[in-house]
Amino acid sequence: MSKRRLSAVLTALALGSTVPVLLPATDASAASCSSYPTWVAGRSYKTGDIVRYSDGKAYVAEHDNPGYDPVVSTWYWDPYACDSGSGTPVGTFVVSEAQFNQMFPNRNSFYTYSGLTAALSAYPAFANTGSDTVRKQEAAAFLANVNHETGGLVYVVEQNTANYPHYCDWGRPYGCPAGQAAYYGRGPIQLSWNFNYKAAGDALGIDLLDNPWLVQNDAAVAWKTALWYWNTQTGPGSMTPHNAMVNGAGFGQTIRSINGSLECDGKNPAQVQSRVDAYQRFTQILGTSPGGNLSC
Repeated sequence: MSKRRLSAVLTALALGSTVPVLLPATDASAASCSSYPTWVAGRSYKTGDIVRYSDGKAYVAEHDNPGYDPVVSTWYWDPYACDSGSGTPVGTFVVSEAQFNQMFPNRNSFYTYSGLTAALSAYPAFANTGSDTVRKQEAAAFLANVNHETGGLVYVVEQNTANYPHYCDWGRPYGCPAGQAAYYGRGPIQLSWNFNYKAAGDALGIDLLDNPWLVQNDAAVAWKTALWYWNTQTGPGSMTPHNAMVNGAGFGQTIRSINGSLECDGKNPAQVQSRVDAYQRFTQILGTSPGGNLSC
């Protein structure tokens, strides 16, 4: 069984629940560039590490590497927006709480804005790479795809409980310690299968293999799993959705990476258009242009 997530199937089966509204909000701001450790050639770095280069600018590791030069090895490193000393914290999340509320007026209150901003530290390059336009476009692209996957941030878990036992691959050496039926779709991308829970948990430093219920009970964890997929997985595509947006490939390539095998190349144009419509709406809310290559 492929590791690629068949999100369209899971989306159609998702179910949201109603809980009291709780929306404490805090913005996630980047620290001063000078607060990050100086890059050292030959020192091992992990994905997400942030360093200060000799030019005074900060860079974030997009992939584990043995100390490659951030300016030369651009596949391994991305520029990281931080306060360069001008007094303007350019690392602040580009989507305000008011804009988030405008995007998702009917969302399940599980999906809090504070949960999203708390999750940003897991992947600091997300919506924080490149120009202001690129940062807003990436945030809009992520939220537009999440919007489609969850019916407007309504669905938290998969609806069709008959599918639940199917998401356990006993061929993996770690098996399914939480139970045969424990790895159903949850969260903004409807994370499913034991191997995806393990991979996401390993990347995030959270034991999701033994406790997959964290994805439906902890908003920050749920958002982190979505950011894990967005920033590290290519799915049916050839690049991560993050790289598609920061490298100018366009919104259409994020669709391909998330659900291209079921939607792209004319397979399901209505689903593709639904994602595009949301992206165009969200970029308008953020006051930026959608760019080109919107479809797949």
